[in-house]
Amino acid sequence: MSIIIAGGAGFVGTNLVKHFIKRNKKIFIIDNFSNSDESKILSLNNNGNLNIIKCDLSIEDKAKKAINEVFRNSDSDIQIWHLAANSDIPSGILDSKIDLKDTFMTTFNLLEMAKIFDIKSFFFASSSAVYGDHGTKSINEETGPMMPISNYGAMKLASEAQCFSAYESFLEKLRIFRFPNVVGSPATHGVILDFINKLKNDPSRLEVLGDGSQKKSYLHVSDLIEGMIHLSEVDLKKSVPPVFNLGPENDSITVRWIAEQVILNFSPNAKIEYGKSKSGWLGDVPKFSYNTKKSQEFGWKPKMNSADSIKKAIQEIIKEVQ
Repeated sequence: MSIIIAGGAGFVGTNLVKHFIKRNKKIFIIDNFSNSDESKILSLNNNGNLNIIKCDLSIEDKAKKAINEVFRNSDSDIQIWHLAANSDIPSGILDSKIDLKDTFMTTFNLLEMAKIFDIKSFFFASSSAVYGDHGTKSINEETGPMMPISNYGAMKLASEAQCFSAYESFLEKLRIFRFPNVVGSPATHGVILDFINKLKNDPSRLEVLGDGSQKKSYLHVSDLIEGMIHLSEVDLKKSVPPVFNLGPENDSITVRWIAEQVILNFSPNAKIEYGKSKSGWLGDVPKFSYNTKKSQEFGWKPKMNSADSIKKAIQEIIKEVQ
């Protein structure tokens, strides 16, 4: 089987690529490399099965050309793993066209290509941001109404709707994975990398966006990859919605605790300076509790809780930046 990984040069994508390399799959990374380093991806190519296509999937003609190139170089069944999206939520708040282009149109065009080229399996990386702000309510896959408070979340939700339409029409297999906050290496964004970069610039102080009370679930990328792979392979009746929350069960930690852990490990003498807002930025969901019982019922749960995921990720990212 050949694997298309849209956004395969990003943080989660790189880890998914490593997984399929170990399985000796033929892999086609399609990425615009706007927030990634092509040389790092090329260094992974240790078995000759890794192919890189530089492409902006938000443009239909370019998406069609890229998928056509896959077909010219593939002689087996094809899966699409769609991880391409705008990863910078605040930038999407400032310019809503960013998420329309990089988050929704990449999904729309890939589904159109799946229909044209008769690709039957589609795996989509969605987000807890689709739910919106439900306070401390435990969020499961049926929680509603869904009222995302960021353009990123809105375009992820719109992408899900497009996926469901394709599933009714022509896809034979669909999985939608709703991520919490994912941490680990190679980090391209996120709270840990942000804190470490700030401390590199000024080891004496750490400015935190918000008052530090933000409380969320965190999943290490190694657990995320195992979860996606496992749930992509389980048998799922058509009557079962193909949507899964991935993360530790009802397990959240505060930004204050993360800041303290980063300082402890990177710059022990730094002082923390908190903001006054309960959220870090416009569109930030300050607190949520994730219910992952459905994933557990289908045989998967993470090896690490939120705290252990953060601790491991801090060590990995410190090694990256030094």
